[in-house]
Amino acid sequence: MAAPSNAEQTQLQDMEEEEAGMEEREMESEEEDEEEGMGVENSDDEDGDSSEDEKENEAEIQRLEEQLSINAFDYNCHVDLIKLLKQEGELVRLRKARQKMSELFPLTEEIWLDWLKDEISLTEEESNRDTVYELFERAVKDYICPDIWLEYAQYSIGGMGSPGGIDKVRSIFERAVTAVGLHMTKGQTVWEAYREFENAILSTVQPPPGRIPSRDEQERLKAQLDRIHTLFRRQLAIPLMDMEATYAEYEEWSEQGVPETTTHQYKKVLQQMEKCKPFEEALLVAEPPKLAEYQAYITFELKEGDPPRIQLTFERALAENCLVPDMWAKYTLYLDRQLKIKDLVLSSHERAVRNCPWTMSLWKKYLLALERHGTDHLTVSDVFEKALNAGFIQATDYVEIWQAHLDYLRRRVDFSKESSKELEELREAFSRCLDYMKQDVEERFGESGDSSCVVMQIWARIEALHCKNMQKARELWDIIMTKGNAKYANMWLEYYNLERSYGDSTHCRKALHRAVQCTSDYPEHVCEVLLTFERVEGSMEDWDVAVQKTETRLNRINEQRAKAAQKEANQARQEEGRDEQRRRARADKKAQKKTQKGTQAGEKRKAHQEDGRDEWNEDYGSKRHRGNDDNATDEYMETEAGLFGRTAPPGFKKAQQGSAAAAQGHGDDKPELRDDGSSVFISNLAYTLKEPEDKLRTLFEICGPIKQIRPIFSNNKQVFKGYGYIQFESLASVSEALKLDRQEVEGRPMFVSPCVDKNKNPDFKVFKYNTSMEKHKIFISGLPFSCTKEQLKEICKGHGTIKDIRLVTYRSGKPKGLAYVEFADETQASQAVLKLDGMDVEDNKISVAISNPPRRNLMDKPGSSRPTADLMPRQIYGSRGKGRTQLSLLPRSLHRQTAAVGKAENGTAAETTSTAREESKPLSNSDFARMLLQK
Repeated sequence: MAAPSNAEQTQLQDMEEEEAGMEEREMESEEEDEEEGMGVENSDDEDGDSSEDEKENEAEIQRLEEQLSINAFDYNCHVDLIKLLKQEGELVRLRKARQKMSELFPLTEEIWLDWLKDEISLTEEESNRDTVYELFERAVKDYICPDIWLEYAQYSIGGMGSPGGIDKVRSIFERAVTAVGLHMTKGQTVWEAYREFENAILSTVQPPPGRIPSRDEQERLKAQLDRIHTLFRRQLAIPLMDMEATYAEYEEWSEQGVPETTTHQYKKVLQQMEKCKPFEEALLVAEPPKLAEYQAYITFELKEGDPPRIQLTFERALAENCLVPDMWAKYTLYLDRQLKIKDLVLSSHERAVRNCPWTMSLWKKYLLALERHGTDHLTVSDVFEKALNAGFIQATDYVEIWQAHLDYLRRRVDFSKESSKELEELREAFSRCLDYMKQDVEERFGESGDSSCVVMQIWARIEALHCKNMQKARELWDIIMTKGNAKYANMWLEYYNLERSYGDSTHCRKALHRAVQCTSDYPEHVCEVLLTFERVEGSMEDWDVAVQKTETRLNRINEQRAKAAQKEANQARQEEGRDEQRRRARADKKAQKKTQKGTQAGEKRKAHQEDGRDEWNEDYGSKRHRGNDDNATDEYMETEAGLFGRTAPPGFKKAQQGSAAAAQGHGDDKPELRDDGSSVFISNLAYTLKEPEDKLRTLFEICGPIKQIRPIFSNNKQVFKGYGYIQFESLASVSEALKLDRQEVEGRPMFVSPCVDKNKNPDFKVFKYNTSMEKHKIFISGLPFSCTKEQLKEICKGHGTIKDIRLVTYRSGKPKGLAYVEFADETQASQAVLKLDGMDVEDNKISVAISNPPRRNLMDKPGSSRPTADLMPRQIYGSRGKGRTQLSLLPRSLHRQTAAVGKAENGTAAETTSTAREESKPLSNSDFARMLLQK
């Protein structure tokens, strides 16, 4: 049998390989079917979870879209929506969302790169490349970003196949190195990409080995080599990081070596890079936004004076500090004064107002730049309208932006013509400005922002100077004076100067006469101007009238000033009297404390039946001597029976009762008000209240007929003491008067309470608020002192129905930073505590809890139902506890004994110590002396 030929062997081998391949594919398909069958259940679970996530994401997307329909300027909402749409793969909706955001805000480098990569993947066809090119052009205008320029250049390389493709790529690379080629840390990547592109072109123009190139080929080759040489030299002429590597690469690439001029330039640039290196290193280690580091860098570059490097440094700073208005203002000012390139200047101004639209000064500079570079009127007007809608934070900002626009319109008018379209537009703008200030600005800020009516003054001057229309100017000044400016001398003199320049003497005289009558700040100056005017232009009759008016006005002014001076003197005397009263009160208080210190010095002891009690009372009881010889003073000790105890000097109690009655009369000769239920007690009024009786009558006459008002004064009847009594004719008026409790009177809350004798009614409580736990009410502390009831209501109303709010204040009316808020039920109060506790209110962190006020400090009284002293041991020493001067007069050895006894009472030996106490005898003076002399 003949052997198969080579062709047949090859055919058989191919058939065997094909059969083996078919068997392998069948086995792989069977394994895949088995895996799919095993994973059916898991895939169902995953599909269910993914569908739920998709529903949640779709709901969130709809919420964000609704929120943007309400407030399109919510930057964070735009960012969140773009992230969700990209996660869901909604490319069409994603494109619309990005487009909408880019119309309102400059996009960051990250957002632009994501958008560009998505668009590149969607537009693979050559016909759609123009759309991506347009998108790149928009991206490079927002910020100077080397990565975006590099992506732009690399994308353009893919379109070299079209006619003129290579030239387009080169133009994009040239723009890139111009824009970011000076970037010391990232500019090198753009230069290297440019050289790689040119090296790739070089490989296409080089002839194959062994073939002699034609003349055209040699010229193309030489031109391409020159391009690469030029790129090397241009890159080595600017300071960039890793310049040494670029220089070494140039040496290796160039067959003739590096030219001497390039080497010299390279060494010079290395020295310049050493100057910039500290600033670049500071930027590398600093944390964003690196504002201080960039400011130092900009200051250095401004001193160096290289415009391209200054511009690039500004752009790098703004890429990370785009919301800093001062940085934009500094940059645009440099462009306006130094570079003055129209496209660069106007684009920078536009970017500035897009990033910081709330800054009026940026809009104002933008309008001036548009006019300076001859932009058409429609564009300037559109920019002004955008500025009005930018949302400035001060009323004066709107006045300034209107003034800038009116100045622009005034410069457009040719006043040599009697009437023109531009003049009518200027007058309409002035009228619209006044209406805008009245309707929009005053409603928003509560003020016009132009209290001196500068806009109307400018309009009046334009009408008088350019239009020769004094009638319109006078109408405007009448409006100015009716807006509260008639009392200022400078306003009248401004109007007088206008009449003097463009009016006549009759109206000048009339203006000065009105000024004399109305001016209140500098009347002498206005009078002097009127007399000077009449000396120059007036007749004898005019002079007499002027002298009479000025004398009458100045006499009236002098009388008013004398009254004011007398009033100030009286206030000064009253203040001196109050100071003297305070000094006396402090002296009396010191004396009283000194007496109390002596009376409370001894320890109270219970009455004993032993004979030693008389000896103790004689030595340490009702009277003790202090000092020596004639300087000795008597001090009395307070016992359980009261001051002086049972040994009070004769007639003391009677004198004490007499002094109390005198104190109750307060030095006033009026009869004492009776406690008949028709009187109220008024307190916490200001001592400086003028004519308190008339003031109280005005406040309380709405409650009913008043029988008597009795304010309390000091003994000399000069200083009001801040409280008094009001007696009504009817008992029903008292309940109406009590409703005025805590009403503010000249900055202080006035206290109104029933006129009750507390000696006869010891259980009467003046404090009207609950002192037990209130579960439907919350207590808030840490509030700023500027917080009002309205602000607090806005904070709390979202957590339930508010029934009452009470801000806690001092007696002077100043806030304590505390408040009680009453809700409809306990549940709402509990929710408010959970939500509001720890909340920041005007940089103050507040604390919120259920209302549980401390118990009031009540003194024990005989027959009172209030808590006893045993339950309130703090009252032994007063509301602040034991003072530092309340020292015990017992020796230390006796203190140690009583301490041991106290310990025994808390243990099992209490009974024993009690017996020992009963068996102990009072100590004599000799016993105390022995204890003091023990060592």
